[in-house]
Amino acid sequence: MNTEKRPVILDCDPGIDDAVALLLAARAPELDLRAVTVVAGNVGLAHTSRNALRVLTLAGVEVPVCAGASGPLFGPVVTADEVHGADGLLGLPVPEPAFPLSEEPAWDALYREARAWGGALEVVATGPLTNLGVALAKYSDLPRYLRRIVLMGGATDFGNTTPAAEFNIYADPEAAEMVFRSGIPVVMCGLDVTHKAYLTHADIDRIEALGTPQASFAAATMRCGVEWHEKFLVPGAPMHDPCAMLYALEPELFTSLHCWVGVECRGAITRGRTVTDAYSDAKRDPNTELVTDVDRAAFVEAMTARLAVYG
Repeated sequence: MNTEKRPVILDCDPGIDDAVALLLAARAPELDLRAVTVVAGNVGLAHTSRNALRVLTLAGVEVPVCAGASGPLFGPVVTADEVHGADGLLGLPVPEPAFPLSEEPAWDALYREARAWGGALEVVATGPLTNLGVALAKYSDLPRYLRRIVLMGGATDFGNTTPAAEFNIYADPEAAEMVFRSGIPVVMCGLDVTHKAYLTHADIDRIEALGTPQASFAAATMRCGVEWHEKFLVPGAPMHDPCAMLYALEPELFTSLHCWVGVECRGAITRGRTVTDAYSDAKRDPNTELVTDVDRAAFVEAMTARLAVYG
C-alpha cells in the first residue's frame, strides 16, 4: 500500500465524461487508484467494462477493473447511448485493452479495499449507484470502512433524463437512496454545479493543443458535449463526471453546504428526484455535502493542468 497517497476507487459507467474523469484520476499524483469498478449505465456492462480497460490503456496505467451490476436493483435498465454512442465512447479511436478484466466482482473489491485501508478509502462514483447498493446490502459493516463517497448525480431543481431526475439517480433510485441513508459521508455534485463547470470551444482548444493522444481524446469527447448542449442553451460542455473527480482532488474550487438529501423512489412523475432540504424549515439532520457552485476559470485551469501530465 502507498501510504503517501489517498486511496480511491472510481465507480463508473464509461461513457465519455467518465472517461475524462478516469484520465484525471489515473495520473493524479495525490491519489492511489486502487481499482476501477464498473456498472451498466451510459451503455451496457460489456461496453462500460471494456471502455474502462481501454481508457486505462490510453492512460498507460494498469489497475484492476472489476465488473459489477448489469442493471439496477429494481426496474428496467436505462441507458444513454444516444449521447455516448453505441459503444459508449462515440466510436472514437481508443487502444484495445492491454490487460484483462478482473474476475473479482465490483462489490467485493469495494469491500476488500475498504477493509484493507481501515476507513481511509474514498469512492468517487460517476455512474448509477448500483454497485454501492449491492455492497451495502452484502456487507452491513461497509459504512465504517469508507471515508466518504463523492458522487456525480442528482440536482436540486431540475433533471436531464426526466423533468425531475438526473440520469445517474434515475437509473437506480433505490441504490441511491441506500447510499444517502448509509451514514457514509456523501458529497453530491449534481447538475446545479456541473452545468456551471462547463468548457467552451476555446477551453477545449487549449486542451487539444497539449498535443498528446490523451488530450486529443478528451477534447474530442468534450466537443461532442458542446454540440449536444447547444440546443439547451448551455454555453459549453458541462463536465459532469470530471466535476466530481475535481472535487475529490481540489475541493477549494467549489462552494457547498451541508444539508439533508433523499431520493424519490415511488413517484409516478418524480421517480429519481433528489429532494434536497437545503433551504426549508423542516430541520432534517444533514446527511450530504451539497456542492452548489464552482470557480469556473480555476476549474478549467485545473482540468488543463491535470491533462498536461500526459505530455
